[in-house]
Amino acid sequence: MAEVGIFVGTMYGNALLVAEEAESILTGLGHKATVFEDPEISDWEAYTGKYALVVTSTTGQGDLPDSIVPLFEGMKDMYQPHMRYGIISLGDSTYANFCGGGKKFDERLQEQGAQRIGEMLMIDASEDPEPESLSNPWVEHWATLLN
Repeated sequence: MAEVGIFVGTMYGNALLVAEEAESILTGLGHKATVFEDPEISDWEAYTGKYALVVTSTTGQGDLPDSIVPLFEGMKDMYQPHMRYGIISLGDSTYANFCGGGKKFDERLQEQGAQRIGEMLMIDASEDPEPESLSNPWVEHWATLLN
């Protein structure tokens, strides 16, 4: 089964809740999953050739939460053709840059040659107050795409 690092960027705890639910689902399906609440570049590098799941919320300005900025900045000059990843982005469509945090992460990884597995999940807080109701089925499906 696959090894998955779950890298969290959260402000109010919703992204962490989604990440912990994802960890439980993936583990229950026989994968090895680990949540990194304050991820560092060394945590990320340990998953080269494995899988990364980025679960991040977005600030009102469309930026990444402080907890994941060091990881995002640390990978800016990397080339990552062996990285396979998924993204769950939490946002609020009442703001101009809806799910901007996840979109920025996806854009950077695409530029670096990483391979996204499946589509990015974007969860709208103004429509879905319980994000795990959308993320859990997505994670179950995403798990079927892992080798």
